[in-house]
Amino acid sequence: MRPILQRFQDEFGTPDTDNAAVRYAVLRAALAARVGNWPEAVRRCPDSDLDLAATGVVHALAVSALRRLGEEGGRHADSCTAALAIVLWAHLLDEEDPGDFRSLLTSRRGTPVPDELWEEARHHLLGRITDLLHALDVRGGRDALAAWETAWETERAVLAVAPSDAGPDGLIPLGDAARHLVDHGRHLALLDAYTARHPDPATWTADSPDHRACANALAQALAERGQDRVRAKEWSEALADFGTAARLGRTPGAAERAAVLRAGNNVGRSRTGRDYSPITRIQGLELAHALLPEDGSLAAELTAELVRQGRKVFDSDPRQSRNRFARALVVSPRDRDARSGLDDHLREDLRRALDGAQPRENIHAEAVRDLLRRDPDCASARRWLRDRNAEWAVAAASGRHLAAARSAVRRVIQYDGGEGPYEEELVSSVLVDLLVDQAWFSGAESTRAGWERRVDLLSTAVGIAGPARDDVREEYEAAVLDLAEYLEATASPSDVIELFLRDLIRTGVSARFDQTVKAAYLRRAQTREEEGDLGGAQRDRACAQQIGAELPDQGLLFGPAPRIRRRHPHDFGQETLF
Repeated sequence: MRPILQRFQDEFGTPDTDNAAVRYAVLRAALAARVGNWPEAVRRCPDSDLDLAATGVVHALAVSALRRLGEEGGRHADSCTAALAIVLWAHLLDEEDPGDFRSLLTSRRGTPVPDELWEEARHHLLGRITDLLHALDVRGGRDALAAWETAWETERAVLAVAPSDAGPDGLIPLGDAARHLVDHGRHLALLDAYTARHPDPATWTADSPDHRACANALAQALAERGQDRVRAKEWSEALADFGTAARLGRTPGAAERAAVLRAGNNVGRSRTGRDYSPITRIQGLELAHALLPEDGSLAAELTAELVRQGRKVFDSDPRQSRNRFARALVVSPRDRDARSGLDDHLREDLRRALDGAQPRENIHAEAVRDLLRRDPDCASARRWLRDRNAEWAVAAASGRHLAAARSAVRRVIQYDGGEGPYEEELVSSVLVDLLVDQAWFSGAESTRAGWERRVDLLSTAVGIAGPARDDVREEYEAAVLDLAEYLEATASPSDVIELFLRDLIRTGVSARFDQTVKAAYLRRAQTREEEGDLGGAQRDRACAQQIGAELPDQGLLFGPAPRIRRRHPHDFGQETLF
């Protein structure tokens, strides 16, 4: 090699300038390739300024690289050699002929190369190289993004290949490959290759690190395929492509908007009506509406379809029906049919709740109030709101929040048809009636908690009613007696005594109550005697005797005993027992 290098140096000078440096680099690469040292050849060969090198040397190196790729069916084909061949032949066969390759051929032929022959030979050689690279791609299983053929075509257009940077995933950056495929009408090849790498298009977003490099090219490819599918009347698939393109950051142009509108108007149905699919139509219209939210015709069509399907499954699938109507209102907030559908569902819920077929808690009060504003004659809404406020009034009164309870009662009167302002006496009377009614329901449970709840509610009612409502006090005293007798039958004597000591009824008011308490003291005294607690037994008997002193000579056999207001001079009543 030294004589060759010396001869080269004598002709071109030492490699002290950029021009000479490029010449020497290409020469060393060619010499390395000649002796089979291809890694050194790849490392030495520059990927730019090849027009500064000797054209004959570039041609020799290019021929060697291409022969190596074709040896034994591509057995020695590697990405670095392929990159080297691509860079060199793209330089030699460039239309502008920067390396003056045509002059080299002229000097070797001894005669000028005619234009027709030059163009024919150039295109023939370009095709041969393309065919070879394609065959190697097929043999190597490379997709369109990693294909050497794609890198070859891209290099001829934008000089994107660098031999020393060639890697296992491709000779050019992924974004460059994607852009080239789209720009040269190969959008289907790009989408096939990319889908094979990323099977779920739902994850293709512009801000994803995995898709950012190809986002623009992918979006354009999807838009083009979407228009192809519209022309083929594949409406759903076309809308899916346009939707994915939008997620990748593409804003549809006029042609794409027209395609989206056409697909939206036809998706899910055919001219004959045989292939009508409501689900497909709704999904397609949703996609079209999302792409063209300002288009009123798509919004109206989507709303009408949602309402139509909501009515269709009103009884068979209430949940889906309600969702259809709700979505229709989101798309068209003033649509009367969608609002009417939701109101009908609410009326049905109110009916079921009032009949006890479903929990009332599942209904929102604000929704019922809105319904009543739209339909003042809706009896079920009035009744539900009346009952709801009655519950609030009872709960507030039980918690000693009388102001809140009275406010709720006023709403009860309002929903019953009353007109304000409401007198405090009326409000108090209604609140007392609500407490008494709730007490009756609580007592119907026949449990200790139910009886206790009944006593508490009636105690609150007595405090609100005052002395004017003797019927409420009688209800209260009867409730305390019922609780005492329930405890006598189901609990221990101490439970009855504890109830007595709460001073809910004074001794002498109810003979039956006094008799029940006296019997409890005596039973507990007997139990204490059996357990050896003689002092406790004596105290219980003394208490029983004091209570007995307040009893009339003969208790009534039927009904409650008359109220007895007399007191013993030495008052041995509850105060003494406390």
